[in-house]
Amino acid sequence: MSYLDDPRVYFAAERTLLAWQRTAIALIGLGFVIERFGLFIRMIGPNPAHGGGSGHPTLVFGVVFMLIGALVAFVSALQFRRFTRDLSAPEIPRGYATWLGPVVNYLLAAIALGLAIWFVAGG
Repeated sequence: MSYLDDPRVYFAAERTLLAWQRTAIALIGLGFVIERFGLFIRMIGPNPAHGGGSGHPTLVFGVVFMLIGALVAFVSALQFRRFTRDLSAPEIPRGYATWLGPVVNYLLAAIALGLAIWFVAGG
């Protein structure tokens, strides 16, 4: 991919992966907060203006944000793995754990999916 033979190319790709990881965490966290806020609203009592609390749009919005966060984490890990496969040996620091960033993103995506399923199932 690159002809620089410089490890800074790899580190730039890793910084990009971490930026996408932060974005995924923010989206998942926002979804969690939205869903839990809806639970709080339901706990303080039904709102007569909303027909007695029959619909729960916060559940839908919260789960959607969590699923988008999971997708961002998963796709960014795939892109990073695809990019690093094309790097030459001098561009990857010797003994560096190149697998750690994508594994963390895959775990983050799995946890977000688990949370979304738990919320939909009534958790």
